[in-house]
Amino acid sequence: MHAFDVLGDPVRRRLLELLADGDRSAGDLTEAVVREFGITQSAVSQHLRVLRENGFAASRADGPRRVYSFEPEGMRQVDEWVTPFRRFWMPRLAALETEIARGKRERRTTKNQGERE
Repeated sequence: MHAFDVLGDPVRRRLLELLADGDRSAGDLTEAVVREFGITQSAVSQHLRVLRENGFAASRADGPRRVYSFEPEGMRQVDEWVTPFRRFWMPRLAALETEIARGKRERRTTKNQGERE
């Protein structure tokens, strides 16, 4: 399955968002997704399986619980696809970085001048 097919589903995207914040038990993930999307525990399990089988998530046993973690390897296919498009936003991000640095310098200069007076 292509990475965008995996990420095309809003439930799977939400599961990845939750996992990006740190490891979560299957119960925690299920509770959050059932509450937000109104789907069954079985459906959440299927989405977690798709994420695992496609390299976006890993799971491990922790006593009686199953704990899931985000696997960055799954995003490599997305990154490879996005790479040719970076040229469109990289100059803008560089310009933004310059403006932010300029603003910080101006604030420091203004602050230092105020302290001397």
